[in-house]
Amino acid sequence: MSKETTSFVYVTYIRSTPQKVFEAITKPDIARRYWGHENVSDWNPGSKWEHVRANDARTVELVGKVVEVSPPARLVITWANASQASDPSAYSRVTFEIEEYEEMVRLTVTHDELEAGSGMANGIRKGWPVVLASMKSLLETGQGLDVFAKPKSA
Repeated sequence: MSKETTSFVYVTYIRSTPQKVFEAITKPDIARRYWGHENVSDWNPGSKWEHVRANDARTVELVGKVVEVSPPARLVITWANASQASDPSAYSRVTFEIEEYEEMVRLTVTHDELEAGSGMANGIRKGWPVVLASMKSLLETGQGLDVFAKPKSA
């Protein structure tokens, strides 16, 4: 029996260039500034990538493989919690599509092959919007957002 899957799509427009957006995703020193994590890989198809918390512990939180890379227009990776790395059914897929849009870039992030109702599916619905808003802020203003911020109590 196969699991029911779901997907999440987020589109944003960033006043930047495709190259800078691609680098923001793939260069650890840039990702750290808006995500609080580093995406570490050699970015060749078939290579592993790790999502490493940018703190003293340097904890690997997510892992996956590079499926497709076409700089600066497209990147496809698999994605799983590091604790579930040995379980093939735990992996989902993230596709970054970057296209010029007049003086901007349209970034479409599609996270699919997610198990419907899972903690990962629920987490990415909350996580992607703040991470991508922080990337947009960094690229447009030079300063990312606090992606670990929590809502203020009412």
